[in-house]
Amino acid sequence: MAEPWLSADDIAAHLGITKDTVYTWIAEKAMPAHKVGRLWKFQASEIDDWVRRGGASASTRDEDAE
Repeated sequence: MAEPWLSADDIAAHLGITKDTVYTWIAEKAMPAHKVGRLWKFQASEIDDWVRRGGASASTRDEDAE
């Protein structure tokens, strides 16, 4: 059975973060996401791999400037 596509709300709940943080991480930390029309869709396995590789803890441009 194929892995279901999840919404930004679903991924936020999965990670225990806000939906705003999801959108920030897409833009600033290269969180794996796929644009389908106007919606962002996610695969939990891709997100979990990204987190394990340290994607969520990678510094942003603002942090680099400090």
